[in-house]
Amino acid sequence: MKKNVSGLLAGLSVLGLAVGAQPALAQGEDGAGAAIGEILVTAQKRAENLQDVPISVAVVSSDTLESLNATNLQQLQGTVPNVQINNYTTTPTSAVYTIRGIGIIEPDPYAGNTVSIVVDGIPQYFSLGALADVYDIERIEVLRGPQGTLFGANTTGGVVNVVNKQPEQEFGGRIDLAYGNYDHVTAGGVLNVPLAESLAARFVVSHDQREGYITNVVDGRDLGRRNVTLFRAALKYDPGSNFDFTLSGEYGRTRNGAPPVVQGALPGELVYVPEGFRGMYASPCLPAGSRCSAPDNYVTGQVLGPVDAAGNIVDPIRDIESMDTYAVTGTINIYDTPIGDITSITGYKDIHNHNYTDQSGVSVFFADTYRETNGWQFSQELRTAAELSDSVTLQVGGFYLKTHFNHQSDLRLNFSAPTAYDFVADTVTYGFPGVHVHNSEIQDNYSLSGFAQAYVDLTDRLRFQAGIRYTHEKTEMLASAINTLSTTGVTQLRQPLNELGGDNILLLTVAPPLGVESWDNVGWKLGFDYKATDDVLLYGLWSRGFKSGGFTGRIAAPQDLGPFNPEKVDTFEVGIKADLLDRRLRVNLAAFYTDYRDMQLAVIGFTEDPNTGQQLQSNGIINAASSIIKGFEAEVTAVPFAGFTLEGSLAYLSAEYDEFLFATGANAAIDLKGERLQNAPKWTSSVAANYEFPVGSMDGRLRVQYNYQSDKLLSNILDTARSQVQAQHIVNANADLKVNESLTIGVYATNLFDNRYINAANDFPGLLGPVSYAPPRMYGIKAGYQF
Repeated sequence: MKKNVSGLLAGLSVLGLAVGAQPALAQGEDGAGAAIGEILVTAQKRAENLQDVPISVAVVSSDTLESLNATNLQQLQGTVPNVQINNYTTTPTSAVYTIRGIGIIEPDPYAGNTVSIVVDGIPQYFSLGALADVYDIERIEVLRGPQGTLFGANTTGGVVNVVNKQPEQEFGGRIDLAYGNYDHVTAGGVLNVPLAESLAARFVVSHDQREGYITNVVDGRDLGRRNVTLFRAALKYDPGSNFDFTLSGEYGRTRNGAPPVVQGALPGELVYVPEGFRGMYASPCLPAGSRCSAPDNYVTGQVLGPVDAAGNIVDPIRDIESMDTYAVTGTINIYDTPIGDITSITGYKDIHNHNYTDQSGVSVFFADTYRETNGWQFSQELRTAAELSDSVTLQVGGFYLKTHFNHQSDLRLNFSAPTAYDFVADTVTYGFPGVHVHNSEIQDNYSLSGFAQAYVDLTDRLRFQAGIRYTHEKTEMLASAINTLSTTGVTQLRQPLNELGGDNILLLTVAPPLGVESWDNVGWKLGFDYKATDDVLLYGLWSRGFKSGGFTGRIAAPQDLGPFNPEKVDTFEVGIKADLLDRRLRVNLAAFYTDYRDMQLAVIGFTEDPNTGQQLQSNGIINAASSIIKGFEAEVTAVPFAGFTLEGSLAYLSAEYDEFLFATGANAAIDLKGERLQNAPKWTSSVAANYEFPVGSMDGRLRVQYNYQSDKLLSNILDTARSQVQAQHIVNANADLKVNESLTIGVYATNLFDNRYINAANDFPGLLGPVSYAPPRMYGIKAGYQF
């Protein structure tokens, strides 16, 4: 009860303040101060004022991103209410988005997404690379709740719509540099060039590089370093008539360090290493039965590799997380045709990723993994928006998506169980022989859909809207697993399968026939909005979302392949959007109730080998029966006087299983009715103050932002002490001085008070408890020059 009260008080403290969008300011009518200006969004695939959009939308502007010193979408965590933005512990380039408690927590691409990341109109099918770079963007729109009518399948949680800045008919550009602790260097440049009267180009490059903030107790190296570079170019042809065409291309290069894993194992568990042995650190999850807590000094163990009988390192562990992405987008707009305004968006993206991970995070070798993913997607959307009469507008369109990926993973447990440690002789004794598991997944998927959404003005203030979308999806999956024993305890990662002989004894081969399945779905949206006054909008809606089914790729036995079934979501939402006090106060409120059925959950469970009867560990997607999600979001912006803006939010979320028998082993299950969902903190809130003021002939700006999040589960389904992520309080600050029209200098700090938190926690009783740490305080100086 005390925990819930503290969360409520933290939220109520900011109810009168505002959200993480920094709105444009307009001069008040009396000239005495500033008013909150319009924010244009494309949340319904047409340009509208945010206050006229009858759905729950939060907008993060480019100014807010700069003040947060954000380089990618993950650094928006805590800024938008009821939205969680994380990454997977062992694959940090893979995104985990959860909106209103709906999200999928599985790094392999077969799991798909429940929150769609849309970049310049292109849905990003893969969670790999979905933590998009945010340099030189126009805005980010976060649409909460199912968006299946306009954005299609796999949007049961919502949509994060990223809009990049476009080429303009004016020469100019900018250069941005920043340097911070951990040798953190960020650099970016933009060049906008008119090439002809109707043709302009925009070139963007950004680089983000720092050392890791976790120290390896084995050899003193820093772990988790970051090195990301992005190149983007766009060409826009706009003759000023009824036609325009934009072609853009992007290349992203990631050369990060391998993801550091911290071990929270307890005495007596399989992966526990006594503190002090070869520099081993204390488990952050001690004492047993308590929640894990982050220490003041971030350390972990990453060994150089397994050793043979002579003590020589065999097949060293590589410290790398590498990814290359290529993307191209073409957008055509044709206006004022007999069938309305026509838009065509064509996109292609190619991804290549590989990483190595020391899975154990201790000071002796236990296990490591190699993962490699190669995939591509092609999409085409064609739609038209037409005014059928003075009171009826209609959007009609079709969408096609084709994807392919090939994912390989190797798990090596060369000495599967350390059993004894000799502190004097500095030796370790291992138990039974090593295990090598090779998994392979090849999947092809296509989706074809048609949609329509109509808006009907019943009166000059009352509007009705109705939307419908039909979707057909087909998925083909070929998955296999080969498990081997090694009597020598030494195998090679990425060893060719035809060379797994000699001491390697084949235990199990799984190569099921090709899995093929298709699904059909009809989703819809019904709603109304009413202009109570020119500045107050009331709305209500009922929307149904759909996430397609699929097949499990990381299998242990043939029946693990699946398929798993689609999930469906019905959300009922009411809200109010109001600009008050001559537009110096903006209040946006939304309340929702969601019925979530056949929800897809990523689990580590057990399955029975039909040939031997042996219980085998398996990874996959299961369909939980149902859950009920309800809550609200309150977002407020206030401008008491010119130059001073208060922003903040308060969100409440009750997300619980309504019916779910969770299998925990052979003929065993736990009834989880009433238990909370993953990645769904009950309270989230944010408050920010932004003050602009003159400094002699220069202009200054100060911004301070506080984010609160109550405790939650992230990776685990069962709510145990070791799986809980504690409540977090984060303060960010930023100060800028605009020297002249061209030059701006400043300082920044994120996590200003250097609070240390567990970012993710897993609980596998008797085995291990891997965790990861949230970033410590980051601070630095920055400068920007515009021309």
